[in-house]
Amino acid sequence: MSTARTDSERVELANTALYEAVERGDTVAMEQLWVDSPDVDVSCVHPGWPVLRGRGEVLRSYALIMASTDYIQFFLTDVEVAVAGDTALVTCTENILSGGPAETEGELGPLVGQLVVATNVFRRVGEDWKVWSHHGSPVLAGREDEEDEDEEPGGPERA
Repeated sequence: MSTARTDSERVELANTALYEAVERGDTVAMEQLWVDSPDVDVSCVHPGWPVLRGRGEVLRSYALIMASTDYIQFFLTDVEVAVAGDTALVTCTENILSGGPAETEGELGPLVGQLVVATNVFRRVGEDWKVWSHHGSPVLAGREDEEDEDEEPGGPERA
């Protein structure tokens, strides 16, 4: 395994570790990844959820998601890392493949794909980068019946 040399590389590794912990259903790793300080209030917005504030509430939400998801895999694309002092911002697209409960025990339920754009904020804690905030928003597919912005209702734009 290569050793990260720059803050950007360390932040990207921490970001990847966040998604790997969810994939494995590893609540212990999840606890270690988030800032744990009485002076810092972490937050999280899962797609379709209200804002969650506080370490306990955020970690409970991940435990619930991991316990109720039989299979999940993230393929991260469009990953951008920006570091400013002891704070870092990661934006990415989460290409998610997940499977829900199956009708027959021991089998995987139907797989579902989803796109989510995410912003993850990290804070340097000692030598490590810890998650301070996560915000995920679903990417809504465009509807075929939507009209072009250049067109007026009922026809093409008139000059």
